[in-house]
Amino acid sequence: MARFITTDGLTLHYEDTGAGQPLLCLPGLTRNTRDFDFLAPHVSDLRLIAMDYRGRGQSDPAPDFNSYAVPREAQDVVDLLDHLGLAAVTILGTSRGGLIAMALAATQPDRVAGVILNDVGPEVAPAGIARILDYVGRPPTARTLADAAQALQAALEPQFPGLSPEIWQRQAAAQFRQTDAGLALTYDPRLRDALMAQMQDGPPPDLWPLFDALAEKPLGVLRGANSDILGAETLAAMQARNPEMIAVTVPDRGHVPLLDEPESLDLIRRILKDTA
Repeated sequence: MARFITTDGLTLHYEDTGAGQPLLCLPGLTRNTRDFDFLAPHVSDLRLIAMDYRGRGQSDPAPDFNSYAVPREAQDVVDLLDHLGLAAVTILGTSRGGLIAMALAATQPDRVAGVILNDVGPEVAPAGIARILDYVGRPPTARTLADAAQALQAALEPQFPGLSPEIWQRQAAAQFRQTDAGLALTYDPRLRDALMAQMQDGPPPDLWPLFDALAEKPLGVLRGANSDILGAETLAAMQARNPEMIAVTVPDRGHVPLLDEPESLDLIRRILKDTA
């Protein structure tokens, strides 16, 4: 198990596999390194690095839930790069990971060679925010992983038509863990408290300046055609603001594409070629 210690003393988990050009993979809000399991078989020629944020996956929970915030999590990424001795990397950021990538481009531009945003941008659709707040931090009602897989399929199949039962099972296993008492979350439920506290601080911050920090870097954006997080209008505004950005819409995917789709793999390779 690979671990490193952050500058504020937490021990976090990461995975570092393969050899070649490094690609740092940052997962979604409540997710972990399993976010990239569907990608991994297709990039065996790369050095694939993924981390569990504080309070997620196999990483330590934070004593203060207020540190579950993008600025602190961005610093954790810098701490990991320092631990690995990497001056700069291409970042593949899924959802929350994309926000962290934008924050790093604005605050630590020399550490970011290029960015791939997976279904996220500087504006988050209200419907997506509502969906996130409906589930984050709440204990699962399903008692088994099989039940959780069926529940995920029932809820998300309109966004992800045609996925096999095996994929839904793998998704459930990535999001929950089986215990004698039933299912448990794979993240600190106080993440909800952090989100609620941040929302009570006032209107959401303007993230467009963070997006603008990517203007001089190779940038690709994936959008699930059925996404409730990254709207088509926001993607169009991003493209107008950064005409050099490569934008791809992945059919039959919501939030987020699994990253094994031909469209996703092609875009990832194009950005890596520009950052090699």
